[in-house]
Amino acid sequence: MFMFQRLREGPGVQLRSLALFAFALTLGLIPTAAGADEAHAIAMHGKPALPPDFTHMPYANPDAPKGGRLTWGILGTFDSLNPLIVKGLAVQPIRNYVVESLLARGQDEPFTLYGLLAKTVETDDARSFVTFHLDSRARFADGKPVGAEDVLFSWQLLRDHGRPNLRQYYAKVARAEASGPLTVRFDLTGANDRELPLILGLMPILPKHAIDVATFEETTLTGPVGSGPYRVTAVKPGASVTLTRNPDYWGRDLPVNRGLYNFDEIRLDYFREANGQFEAFKRGLYDFRVENEPLRWHDGYDFPAAKSGEVIRDTFKPGLPQPSEFLVFNTRRPVFADIRVRQALTLLFDFELVNRNYFFSLYSRVAGYFAGSDLSAYARPADARERELLKPFAAQIPPDIMDGSYRLPVTDGSGRDRTTLRAALKLLAEAGWDLDGTVLRNRATRAPFTFEILVTTRDQERIALAFQRDLKRAGIEPSVRSVDPVQFDQRRLAYEFDMIQNRWDQSLSPGNEQWFYWGSAAADNPGTRNYMGAKDTAVDAMIAALLEARDHTDFVAAVRALDRALIAGCYTIPLFNVSEQWIARWNRIEKPKATALSGYLPETWWSKGGP
Repeated sequence: MFMFQRLREGPGVQLRSLALFAFALTLGLIPTAAGADEAHAIAMHGKPALPPDFTHMPYANPDAPKGGRLTWGILGTFDSLNPLIVKGLAVQPIRNYVVESLLARGQDEPFTLYGLLAKTVETDDARSFVTFHLDSRARFADGKPVGAEDVLFSWQLLRDHGRPNLRQYYAKVARAEASGPLTVRFDLTGANDRELPLILGLMPILPKHAIDVATFEETTLTGPVGSGPYRVTAVKPGASVTLTRNPDYWGRDLPVNRGLYNFDEIRLDYFREANGQFEAFKRGLYDFRVENEPLRWHDGYDFPAAKSGEVIRDTFKPGLPQPSEFLVFNTRRPVFADIRVRQALTLLFDFELVNRNYFFSLYSRVAGYFAGSDLSAYARPADARERELLKPFAAQIPPDIMDGSYRLPVTDGSGRDRTTLRAALKLLAEAGWDLDGTVLRNRATRAPFTFEILVTTRDQERIALAFQRDLKRAGIEPSVRSVDPVQFDQRRLAYEFDMIQNRWDQSLSPGNEQWFYWGSAAADNPGTRNYMGAKDTAVDAMIAALLEARDHTDFVAAVRALDRALIAGCYTIPLFNVSEQWIARWNRIEKPKATALSGYLPETWWSKGGP
């Protein structure tokens, strides 16, 4: 059997490898996988919901008119148009609107991918390999065809120079070959990762002829050459980016795209400050906003355009786990290394007071990271499969978390709850901290208990200041530091903080990204989302188990077991859960009647005036 290593050589050697591989296939020296058939789609578990002859996605309007402009208002700034690297603050919509992947996500299913640049996909039952067959019509925006060499180049480039999660995923590939100009096969032997074929299906494909590998990891304000429906046509550094629909877009008639990408132009306007951003929306300077502030949603939309119906408020109830906000302990810091300290500070956060005074009691609060879904372990006893998975780690998971009786602390909402204060001080004393008058001090060093809460928005600051008042009752003196979004992101990515507010958005099919969120290997790797610095053998084992699961029952058990391990680690203070998406839009923007499982999708909207 001919064996081919990862392609690191130059074009001449690559072409010789292609010829040898094709020759070997002809002689039968490289066997094809039994039971592997080309398919129009691939699902993580079960089968795709849509048949091969589907005409459009159920949440899109295939008759939506083309034309007009959609203006986004985005809080923050940017200094790069490359969202695939660590450096810089990138313009994220570039990823889907300009740069496409091999397959496209079906937004009405937990994790199913349909043909895009790749017309078909094939894998075996063990998912030991995946082969993509490219659409011969696929073209980059400069007219050059998308070929197998571009796929192999993109894999190598992102494996060696991409963001940490991309490097982690693509390094699992044992080898990659092209058996023709439009066919690429990835050998996944030894990866033991059933999600990896889908992760590779979502790989962004970049043009080999237009990328300088030597400068790829540097920030740039030059628009990338992609194969997607839009091109970057104007850039005002830090202020705005304009995307213009490519009239020659190769994939405009694909079933996955019918009714999508309807605007001739998309303008991304950036705002440095939240109040200024809202005032700009009220004046009609951008078309829609995702509202995250309950006070504003409750009584802030009383301006004339909202009263007259020119501004419409939509409420969406997605079927995904509820987005949840947390105060994150950086356990790399000695002050938060002891779990009893983290448990004590969790007791001291007065959610009942904050929810009533700040959020009009619109929020709920759940421990764990998959709130409101079947994947959540909170208030649910572990079944036999979960107990089997967690048996080697029984000492790490408290009984009340296993039997579902654990509950987050509930205060009397007065801001002066004595019961939770006494319980917190007891835990702190066990961890070596004693009250000295009104100051909590370390028993050994006599140093006061203090740390910094880093914030970047007014809403984060309000919560941090409320928590600061709670902590002072226990003799703890935290400082609250507000920084601009650029500095906040830089410090968050480098783990240069004591405590921050953050949320991890979850799907109904969590997979490889969980390594990036909580895996031990990510804890010391700047740029990941393991902000708390978790290094937990139980967490690592449960992530491995959910990736190995073949049926839905085993998968759910593994995710719930992961949730229990994370709850037991007390890495965060749960703040609140959001069960709805609040979207305000000017009535010049129309949307389909159907809502996707994932919630609102601007790519399905269109201009009311049409062309």
